[in-house]
Amino acid sequence: MDRLTAMTVFVEVAERGSLTAAAEVLDMSRAMVSRYLAEVEGWLGARLLHRTTRRVSLTGAGEAALARFRQMLAIGEELQGELASDDPEPHGTLRITASVSFGQSHLARAVAAFVQRHPAARIELLLVDRMVNLVEERVDLAVRIARQIDPSLIARRLAICRSVLCATPAYLQARGTPTAPEHLAVHNCLTHHYVGKSLWQLHREGRSLSVAVGGNISANEASLLLEAVRANAGIAMLPTYQVAPLLRSGELIELLPEYSLDELGIHAVYASRRQQPVIMRRFLDFLAECFASPAFQDLDWRPSGKENT
Repeated sequence: MDRLTAMTVFVEVAERGSLTAAAEVLDMSRAMVSRYLAEVEGWLGARLLHRTTRRVSLTGAGEAALARFRQMLAIGEELQGELASDDPEPHGTLRITASVSFGQSHLARAVAAFVQRHPAARIELLLVDRMVNLVEERVDLAVRIARQIDPSLIARRLAICRSVLCATPAYLQARGTPTAPEHLAVHNCLTHHYVGKSLWQLHREGRSLSVAVGGNISANEASLLLEAVRANAGIAMLPTYQVAPLLRSGELIELLPEYSLDELGIHAVYASRRQQPVIMRRFLDFLAECFASPAFQDLDWRPSGKENT
């Protein structure tokens, strides 16, 4: 049997604690996974796993083997990347994660353009409303919108994420239009679980103001808040990459435009600079190119006359 594949199978089983889970990830039968494990134990002459009906765990020899196998597989991936560096055409699979709202509004278009330009490339998109552990879930690249990125990860800043306060004309006609930050206290403010859930930060002329807000809808995804706003439910703080077309069309109205809100960075995040395949490098450069182009102008959208903050 192929010993490199056998090592890969063992690492997957060890990390996932299950032959079935490893078989699903590797797209092979459970019986084949068992054969590869037996091959590894046979050539090392040691028992590597304790097996029960539900889980497997490492023996002492298995822990030592896991550490060495990870190193050997990493060296192999690094060598493959170096040898492929002169290949002008990126190929292989890149697994990417992002929030649902950003994935739908911008990332999907960028991915479609990338694979059209590079037909040998394959992209797997994972759009979720939670922070993904890149190593545990075997994700190559995350697009994250945040002030700060975990220092243990590598981050490349791609663009700025601006936000605005907005509501529909129908809601404002029924409830009135706030003309000062303190007026938000009497409005139904729809909030995000992770960004300004009860406190919105507004900035004007170098001064910052914290405004306590509340309402009857809170969500963990901006897309849900947007649909609630469009249904005349209240006021929300939403990213301009998502609402710029609706502001231009008049479906939504920006509120308190003389104030700016906190800006966040849009980052491409990955676990290590080592073993970076050609497809990863090309995609990072491609994203930066895309997000700076006129086709993605909503990433840099701001109301007419509003200065950079």
